[in-house]
Formats: sequence, structure tokens, C-alpha cells
Amino acid sequence: MSNPSPQPVRLNKFLAERLGLSRREADDLIAAGKVLVNKKPAILGARIDKNDEVCYNKKIVPFETDFFYLAMNKPVGYVCSRRAQGGTPTLYELLPKEYDKLKTVGRLDKDSSGLIILTNDGDFAYQMTHPKFHKEKTYEVTLDHLLEPLHQQMISDYGVMLDDGPSKFTIIKNQKSYTVILSEGRNRQIRRTFAALGYRVTSLHRTQFGKYQLSGLEPGKYVIIKP
Repeated sequence: MSNPSPQPVRLNKFLAERLGLSRREADDLIAAGKVLVNKKPAILGARIDKNDEVCYNKKIVPFETDFFYLAMNKPVGYVCSRRAQGGTPTLYELLPKEYDKLKTVGRLDKDSSGLIILTNDGDFAYQMTHPKFHKEKTYEVTLDHLLEPLHQQMISDYGVMLDDGPSKFTIIKNQKSYTVILSEGRNRQIRRTFAALGYRVTSLHRTQFGKYQLSGLEPGKYVIIKP
């Protein structure tokens, strides 16, 4: 009995899933001649199967791959990049070597802690981070002094103008901290927003990202999750 024929897929869909792009961005790469199929420039609308060799940036993009998804409780003092920055260690030092090629879904800065997701599924990462999907993220934040009610209302209702545009998110006051809920993911957005009004964030801990929660995971530990 012969083996079934490989199922062809659209090249732009394949690239979007593997590289974490939109299909339009994948089409732009194809149109720009940056993608090769069987060592020839790819064409828009092409379909491929597992017998085809796809290259981007002079590297083969594997047709079949096992996807992994990890949720980690990042401790303070670690960066999310693969390379250590100066004397600051990277969170990859807390993971087995087999996960070295996973990428973080968004980032947490060195001074922040909490939920960080890692994966090799580019399409999943794109759907988790692109603003059009409105994935809410929840943080527990402490400030160097009490947040004035007027400032809380200003951030929640109107937003604060930063150098990269207005910043607006929900703030809920707790006993000694604030719960911050937002669906954007701009660089150090929460810290910059409070700083614009004269506050310094003394701790920032992410507890939820979309449907994923820390759920008692200890600092530096990780669990495998399902998309």
C-alpha cells in the first residue's frame, strides 16, 4: 500500500506559523525575494509540502516540528534575552538546554517578575502579542508612595501621554499594592506611565497573560502548557 501524498499548505501560512508573522508580512517577504523554495525565489500564492525546501535568511525553515509551550515564573534579576547582559543572567540559565531555542512571548524586564511564556510556535506567539488580539495581562504593582485618586482616574479613564503615544490601563487598589490590567505590550509601559506622574514602581509581578496564570508556580520554575 502506497503512502498518502503530503498535504500541501500555502507558503504564506507556513511562514506565518514558523516565523511569528502575519500572512501579509509573509507575503511581503515572498514579494521581496527573501524566501527561496527549492533554491529558487518563491512566488506569491505558492503551495508547499514536506518534500520542498524553504529557506529564509539563508536558513532552512523546517516543514515539520514539535511545538513546545512553557509557562515560567521569572524571578527578578534575570533578562529575557538568550545572552546575558553584563553581569545580569538570562532566564535560559534556569531551563534545560533542550529549551534553548524557545523564544519568549513578549518580555519582562530585569527588575520585573512573574509569568513569562516561551515557545517555538511563531503563530501562537503572534496571536498572543499582536495588539489586534487584545490579550489582557495582569500585574501586581507596588509604588514608592500612594497613588492619588485623581491620577488613578486619569490613567484608567483618559490615559497618560508618553513619547510613543497615550498609555491607558485599568488600576484596582489593593491593601498594599495595585492590580494593573492592560492589553498592550509596549516597552516598560507600566513603569513609564507611573513615572510620568511622579511615581516609581518598586515591584512589578505579572500574574496572568491571556488565559494563562501562574497558579502557585514557584520563582524560577516552569511547567509545560497547552495552547
